[in-house]
Amino acid sequence: MKKLANLLVVGSVLTAGSALAADYKCKGEAVEKSGSTVYRVRNSGSDYTIEKSGSTKGKAVKSGSKYSVEASGSTLATVENGKIYKSGSTWASVSDAQRVYDCPDVVAAALWVLEKSGKL
Repeated sequence: MKKLANLLVVGSVLTAGSALAADYKCKGEAVEKSGSTVYRVRNSGSDYTIEKSGSTKGKAVKSGSKYSVEASGSTLATVENGKIYKSGSTWASVSDAQRVYDCPDVVAAALWVLEKSGKL
């Protein structure tokens, strides 16, 4: 009976672990969902441009120690020290964004902000 209980616990942990996997994964410039490219991330110096179907959706622009996430020329949020800020207040953590987008920190944060802002 104890072995069965241990198997159930291990099975539950494995199931929970796979349920926590990010929906999107970065592979080079591609951001994939279920193996298909959904977005492209172009890098120029320390800035990043997010594209979908060849159209720019937004950018992460480095300014000093932080990044500004922009769309259509407007700043939507800033990213600094592992936090995402909207209008000066903490909106989320970069690790929250990385749970959805398995990408480098700034890229995950930019994608998350653009999604939450309805820009993707």
